[in-house]
Amino acid sequence: MNSEGPSLVNVQGLTFRMDGAQGVNECSLLRIRSVLSAGQTLFKVVIKSLSPKELVRIHIPKPLDRNDGTFLMRYRMYETVSEGLKIEVLYGDEHVAQSPYILKGPVYHEYCECPEEDPQAWQKTLSCPAKEPQIAKDFSSFPSINLQQMLNEVPKRFGDERGAIVHYTILSNLIYRRSLGKYTDFKMFSDEILLSLARKVLLPDLEFYVNLGDWPLEHRKVNETPGPLPIISWCGSLDSRDVILPTYDITHSTLEAMRGVTNDLLSIQGNTGPSWINKTEKAFFRGRDSREERLQLVQLSKDNPQLLDAGITGYFFFQEKEKELGKAKLIGFFDFFKYKYQVNVDGTVAAYRYPYLMLGDSLVLKQDSPYYEHFYMALKPWKHYVPIKRNLSDLLEKVEWAKENDEEAKKIAKEGQLTARDLLQPHRLYCYYYRVLQKYAERQTSKPEIRDGMELVPQPDDSASICQCHRKRPLREEL
Repeated sequence: MNSEGPSLVNVQGLTFRMDGAQGVNECSLLRIRSVLSAGQTLFKVVIKSLSPKELVRIHIPKPLDRNDGTFLMRYRMYETVSEGLKIEVLYGDEHVAQSPYILKGPVYHEYCECPEEDPQAWQKTLSCPAKEPQIAKDFSSFPSINLQQMLNEVPKRFGDERGAIVHYTILSNLIYRRSLGKYTDFKMFSDEILLSLARKVLLPDLEFYVNLGDWPLEHRKVNETPGPLPIISWCGSLDSRDVILPTYDITHSTLEAMRGVTNDLLSIQGNTGPSWINKTEKAFFRGRDSREERLQLVQLSKDNPQLLDAGITGYFFFQEKEKELGKAKLIGFFDFFKYKYQVNVDGTVAAYRYPYLMLGDSLVLKQDSPYYEHFYMALKPWKHYVPIKRNLSDLLEKVEWAKENDEEAKKIAKEGQLTARDLLQPHRLYCYYYRVLQKYAERQTSKPEIRDGMELVPQPDDSASICQCHRKRPLREEL
């Protein structure tokens, strides 16, 4: 078995999970229920090639203790392994449960270009969910996609000088693009996930437009003439028709885990602060002044310091308020979880901190919002988080409720955390991206083309890692 998906082994009440590096940026994770002592890890993990002839460089950070009897073990590879990997989980010198575990090869590192030619097999290996309700909802407005209409309308409507649109074509698993508008620097994020996907699986041929800006763009209604266009965005809203993908923030942090970033969807789970009983019984917020309600939060905090600790760390939109409200010192995100309650208030659109807050073990108080990310549909108020009104008028009341109903608050926090862990596993992001591209491609009424002004987006040259693809590689023109 290669590393493109999860291998699950349930052993005597112990759960070891290895999520394939090709779906998790060559960060396989090992979820371990094991022996604990005063919160310290008493085991070690050794990962090596099955073949003594194959020497492979593997970076193995310390296990992430999730403080609930489970640990995350991640690794990043720097060479291809033909035979496979042996993963030893040791308590002292003794193997835990059925260790050693065998991950049969070939196993490829993140930057090895070796796509699986059978997308169904790839999705099965990753255990991609059969249904994604948000994707079904998004594409319900688009039974067919007229590429010529897109070509005629998108540049005129959204590609002016202030635009932030990138026009992509994927043909024979190669990615081409042209920028429309002045503000397209964030194409580095859309490029990197598309290139990563193309290294792992054969992508469908398609032509589409990605909105790199904060706000969703398409506000036409389905019954209007002309109708809405399927613009792909990172954030949706109740009054727009954009097709939503996981945000650039969580995608980039996943791709760069254990390399360029420290806060990612896995590392956050091992840094959730004190246990529930030892957390400070206050609601907490730190952030920029990107929405007026955030200023209201600070005023509420000044008037009710026993319930709320809120501060603005940077002023841009309301600079005249800095003298009145003050500027708070920056605080590391992991330190947020020293507080029992986390306030999630929109920024310019949906607050992209929300998935990270949900993965902590504090109770999230979420502002009612017209904006949403790709996973919001699966989360329910009073089950996974506590809702607060858009104008924050009931925030203090909800904090009081949480303090007076500690067990119920703890239960909601845990349910939200467990659900977020499932929804936001790194390989689920790959599944989601592929499914959106697949559904889009199925609806195209004509063949995608490489348009004038498009350039090839090359795969990164990672000369430090050795790539040996064992799959049969057909010629490009035969694909």
